[in-house]
Amino acid sequence: MASGGLGDVEYAAWSGFLYTHDRLWRAMEERLAPLGVSMAEYSVLALLAEAGPAGMRMSDLAARRLMSKPGFSRLADRLEGRGLIERRRSATDGRSFDALLTRDGRALLRRAWRQHRADLDELFFAHLEGDELRALAGIWKRFESGSSGGTA
Repeated sequence: MASGGLGDVEYAAWSGFLYTHDRLWRAMEERLAPLGVSMAEYSVLALLAEAGPAGMRMSDLAARRLMSKPGFSRLADRLEGRGLIERRRSATDGRSFDALLTRDGRALLRRAWRQHRADLDELFFAHLEGDELRALAGIWKRFESGSSGGTA
């Protein structure tokens, strides 16, 4: 047993995932820093770009980012304060707010996309062959619904 009752392969798979996630996140965060955007902020801006001109409900953004509503509100406050997003009362639900990218937000996101793409190519994709990448994408797909695909 390697650690905590895990077998050697289980430990290697889990610790490898954790190490790789942390290493990649930190490296990408460092490389985005000169643009004045964190990885968490970048991911919100990217989600809003995917949502298009109508934007996305604040609660849906928080859920997609796996953040608490108060924590997400603080992040959104920072983005709004910097003029990168705008909040509007939802046209479909008067009790909620939608977030939309501003012109400045789109401009920052374009620069961040270029940096992020270069980082992904160097730090992630360069280490995987096509079949490995397809296999990894299939593995992550199993986790999308929050289940482990029926195995525990």
